[in-house]
Amino acid sequence: MDITVIIAAKNEEENLPECLDSVRWAKQVLVVDSGSTDGTERITREYGAEYHLFQYDGKWPKKRNWALTSGLVTQPWVLILDADERVSDALKSAMELAITRKDIDGYYLKWKFMFLGKWMKHSWSHGWMLRLFRHGKGEYENLNMTNEGGWDAEVHENVVVEGPCARLDPLLDHDSNSSLTYWIKKQNEFSTWNAERRRQQLRQPVPSLGHLFSGDPVKIRKWMKSIFIRLPGKPLLMFLWLYVIKMGFMDGQAGFYFCCLRASHELNICAKLFEMRNEH
Repeated sequence: MDITVIIAAKNEEENLPECLDSVRWAKQVLVVDSGSTDGTERITREYGAEYHLFQYDGKWPKKRNWALTSGLVTQPWVLILDADERVSDALKSAMELAITRKDIDGYYLKWKFMFLGKWMKHSWSHGWMLRLFRHGKGEYENLNMTNEGGWDAEVHENVVVEGPCARLDPLLDHDSNSSLTYWIKKQNEFSTWNAERRRQQLRQPVPSLGHLFSGDPVKIRKWMKSIFIRLPGKPLLMFLWLYVIKMGFMDGQAGFYFCCLRASHELNICAKLFEMRNEH
């Protein structure tokens, strides 16, 4: 398939084989690594993918946007993946048809998110993410969040595409082989980044109501988030939203733990934001 797959990685030897195996059909696969100390490079080369070392200088661009703009991409379409994501046969077939359309420049995908071995079908039916797009039509937005949190990859930045976009219904599998201890550690790091980002967002006005009715999933999510971050009791609201309103209780015991941990993540963000304000 005429697609370049870009996979951002660092110490992903546990997840990378399944990810690479799921995109063997792509004409080009780029693994952009931030200096792994495990077998990431070896596995990349064993699967016939291109290995590229990225050294972050604390500025823009970050890892994925660097891969997009540095002349590495050879195919007319780009698919962005994380190492713990896999492309199912159904999604592959949908993409094969999608890239033949002349009137669409980008496609939103949605996760099939696995947690503790169970699909979070209700509690974490994650919003649409722009992951497949025509090369030269899309890049990551610059949120001016470079040093905060130490992230050298675009964690919360979104791809912005110049041109019409559509959605693909088959889900993108997200199933990390990492332990729960590692997952909680990463969530703690995410909360530091989110606290700084939220401090910036609260200084900005709420986007116009037109965002909510734009039909653009990214604009809708930004509007909803701008309202949410201004509400009191956000940790409790997060739990009620995921476990009750979105029926996370249907995801069983794993769903209960997930909803509690997401609420805890929101509590960490609020506490770190409070700490930042006191320090200033």
